[in-house]
Amino acid sequence: MQHDYNDLIYIFNQCFEQAYNTRLVKGGDEPIYLPANEHVPYHAIYFARGFYSSGLHEIAHWLVAGEARRQLEDFGYWYEPDGRSPARQREFEKVEIKPQAIEWILSEAAGLRFFASHDNINGEPGDAAPFKQAVYEQVKTYAEKGLPKRAEQMRKALCAFYGTDDKIELSKFDVTRI
Repeated sequence: MQHDYNDLIYIFNQCFEQAYNTRLVKGGDEPIYLPANEHVPYHAIYFARGFYSSGLHEIAHWLVAGEARRQLEDFGYWYEPDGRSPARQREFEKVEIKPQAIEWILSEAAGLRFFASHDNINGEPGDAAPFKQAVYEQVKTYAEKGLPKRAEQMRKALCAFYGTDDKIELSKFDVTRI
């Protein structure tokens, strides 16, 4: 199945541009979320270099962010670049569990393989298994209790576009493959 970033932009913008004044935009080397300002009248989610999976990841962060956080650059999160110590990596992973669980669900809806992101190539990521398990447990929670409203809207739109099953089927989520 082909995954063109232009399709992802179209799907996201169809779902959220009017209701939330937010657009998904192909960006440069680094993704960033910028709220509307005096120069740009809409909120913009910039994803890295047209990579489809980067777009899904950044969308997932937007879907997790509440209204107040969506008024802040990069949702007000701290970001320490690649090269984090094991302790800082654990802190990074704590804020990544929900977004990556949603990203995994969206990836499945789009028929795209998901890989957990540790985003610490030059650092000491340590044992990734607990993080992957935590992401999986969050997927299970969403499967049992439902996704937040905007995340469910995006999931359904991806299912419709790609012709995938319109349900979260836990048997399709294998923690050993991420």
